Amino acid sequence: MKGNRPGIAITGTGSYLPKRTLTNADLEKMVETSDEWIVTRTGIRERHIAEEGEGACAMAAEAGRRALAQAGVAADEVDLLVLGSFTPDFYLPSGACLIQDMLGAKRAVCFDLAAACSAFLFSLETARCMIESGAYRTALVIGAEKLSPFIDWEDRATCVLFGDGAGAAVVQAGQEAHGRGLISNVMGSDGSLAHLLNIPGMGSRHRLTAEHIARKDVYVKMAGNEVFKHAVRCMCDAGKQALDMAGMTMDDVNVVVPHQANMRIVQAIENRLGGSEDKFYVNLERVGNMSGASVPVALDEAVRSGKIKKGDIVLLVVFGAGFTWGASLMEWGC
Repeated sequence: MKGNRPGIAITGTGSYLPKRTLTNADLEKMVETSDEWIVTRTGIRERHIAEEGEGACAMAAEAGRRALAQAGVAADEVDLLVLGSFTPDFYLPSGACLIQDMLGAKRAVCFDLAAACSAFLFSLETARCMIESGAYRTALVIGAEKLSPFIDWEDRATCVLFGDGAGAAVVQAGQEAHGRGLISNVMGSDGSLAHLLNIPGMGSRHRLTAEHIARKDVYVKMAGNEVFKHAVRCMCDAGKQALDMAGMTMDDVNVVVPHQANMRIVQAIENRLGGSEDKFYVNLERVGNMSGASVPVALDEAVRSGKIKKGDIVLLVVFGAGFTWGASLMEWGC
């Protein structure tokens, strides 16, 4: 994409985190680890974990309500609802349809989009394209994950990383008052590296058996060092491409919201993209890696805290399983 039609903008954001927190001290009682080990390698001190029965869709609906309230948009004004998630409540029906019912967004066309940690950005760009076509005017885009059921709580390499949560954004057409809005977007994928980050025992290829469960194939598996290398390169390349497409540099950017994977990745992105450290919004210490919810939750926090202000140039960069990656550049108008 070489730049958007003026007036397609994010007009409201919202987020939701479960009440329960799991600290590093709690993890010390569950697995052979320590607060020092976790913080040194990840930068994470605690993460939020949803209760049994609290699904990704309920979290998504609450984030959506908050985004709609900030935008001053009623649920029945939403004509497109996209859920970015690989952990919806069920494989069937679509999680977005459940959220539609929870919100009362009866006019909305609803579907899910699975792109792991990149899901919110991919969903945002999908909504932008559909709005730009003229078919829709108001979209609710949500990134929500309940990762905790898919984590092996005996594997210290992965269980220290992930948390649950949801973030949302209202995207609307005809928002000239919001400046340039969404300016440029880059997305990429490489399925040849899918084996480096996956859940091998879930899906339609094999019927789920006791053997899969015994092998813990129902949990996230990750080749951490390889994922790190590709994540840094892909996010930095995507960010630079999005800036190039807009004729901008990092000097023009006020705030960067990176995928909150781990602090080492964030710091490597800071170093390679350039720009001062204070341009980067990071909440990783408090929430961990929430996959597709990470960027929209961080974005909402940055907006509500005043880190992002009207007129700011904001850069989002993401990377996830697939592999998938991308960047989105916007002028903030709220």
